Amino acid sequence: MSRRKIIIDTDPGQDDAIAILLALASPDALELLGITCVAGNVPLPLTAENARKVCELAGKVDVPVYAGCEAPMARKLVTAEHVHGKTGLDGADLPPPTMPLQDTHAVDFLIDTLRRAPAGSVTLCPLGPLTNIGTAFARAPDIVDRVQQIVLMGGAYFEVGNITPAAEFNIYVDPEAADRVMTSGVDIVVSPLDVTHKALTTRPRIEAFRALGTRIGEAVAGWTDFFERFDMEKYGQDGAPLHDPTVIAYLLQPELFTGRRINVEIETQSDLTRGMTVADWWRVTDRPANALFLGDIDATSFYSLLTERLARL
Repeated sequence: MSRRKIIIDTDPGQDDAIAILLALASPDALELLGITCVAGNVPLPLTAENARKVCELAGKVDVPVYAGCEAPMARKLVTAEHVHGKTGLDGADLPPPTMPLQDTHAVDFLIDTLRRAPAGSVTLCPLGPLTNIGTAFARAPDIVDRVQQIVLMGGAYFEVGNITPAAEFNIYVDPEAADRVMTSGVDIVVSPLDVTHKALTTRPRIEAFRALGTRIGEAVAGWTDFFERFDMEKYGQDGAPLHDPTVIAYLLQPELFTGRRINVEIETQSDLTRGMTVADWWRVTDRPANALFLGDIDATSFYSLLTERLARL
């Protein structure tokens, strides 16, 4: 089977970093064309720095990293240092990166890459706010038909919101960009909070990372130790949801997930429910399905896959 060509669009974030590592550990299945960074969990300078730190940690300094949009399409930036710490990667002490940041803007890279690639040959993997992709689609509508698939982490239905009562963080930060992506007509797969809250970082799972006995195992264990403290206190659970690696896991082993093809729309007008993913899970409207909305995950196999792949780096 040929490798799937992907672009990871991200705002690292500990869970983003683990998702990047999972992709870097899977070159047999995934060809990572580049990493595009966006403001989200922390401001853009830190997300661009963090992506390069992760690549260097994995010894993959040939992966091009691009800085993109520093603010949402129509809103002021909201960040999440209260979850991820002041650097976005608190929990592991990584040195400043030495690999260069590419001169090209992330949006230009997305447009140029999709225009050059054969139609339907590149999958976009957004792990943060959808600003870069929404901006690229707005500036260059011709690239939309060239995207093979978008597999993203964002939104919720039963779990509803984690940044407001109604909205998940990635969608909330830039609902206009999310709306543009969701209405683009591209084949979309959504990994929402409903899935990630079933993939918790229990103590045995974190210790399995540490037991790898590598710099990567130590870093991932440190990140998850730090990352989980917020959600454990918030939700009263024995672990925290590991959000973004579910995107890469879906590309590698889609059979770990189940879901439904449904209509998903983004609320952009209401101050009360801004950024809500209005997911017609029960198909109570006649609005056409525009996404595969995942609903469940085999968490044990997910963590086995993650641990096994990280051991390869």
